[in-house]
Amino acid sequence: MTNEQYYDLIVPYQDALNLLKARLDVLNHSMYGNKSHPIHNIQFRIKQKASIEEKLKRMDLQGSFINAKEHLQDIAGIRVICYFEKDVELLAEQLRKQSDLILVKEKDYITNPKPNGYRSFHMILGIQVYSMESTEYYPVEVQIRTIGMDFWASMEHRICYKQERDNKEEIQRELLRYAEILKEIEEGFEGYNEQNQNEKARLSHKTN
Repeated sequence: MTNEQYYDLIVPYQDALNLLKARLDVLNHSMYGNKSHPIHNIQFRIKQKASIEEKLKRMDLQGSFINAKEHLQDIAGIRVICYFEKDVELLAEQLRKQSDLILVKEKDYITNPKPNGYRSFHMILGIQVYSMESTEYYPVEVQIRTIGMDFWASMEHRICYKQERDNKEEIQRELLRYAEILKEIEEGFEGYNEQNQNEKARLSHKTN
């Protein structure tokens, strides 16, 4: 795939990413009204040319424009970091309800974490992109997780990605233990947040 072909490939995926970012911004301001916002921050990326070609090679496919478009669903990716697990669940629910988005597939690693403790909610959403010639849906990989889940995943990636270690099993046990500790911390903070919201609602009702 030439550089020009790569550019032609990613342009509509960038458009799809921009459309989804705008939708997430609207949901962030509307899900809870003016009370609070569920999203802490949003990260996004378009796969680099070398990464696309490498992934296609692992699939025993040539690194061509056509193969990338037909076989890859993660050319565009967005990661949404929420405050609490409840926010993740509600945001995923709201995205499913968007009539102009297509839910291609989803995987709940929060209810069913990976053996090493990894937790996150994954979705592939089809985003409708309009052009002068046609209208087409392009997939965007979406990961929704809490701050604690993202911290764990970032540290795990830094420590373990493409690393060969003699004490791999020990590290995996420790990572699972840290994931459980972070989950307990998150639940504690979420409990305090619910108390605060209930107190605000009580005071608002009292003044009205």
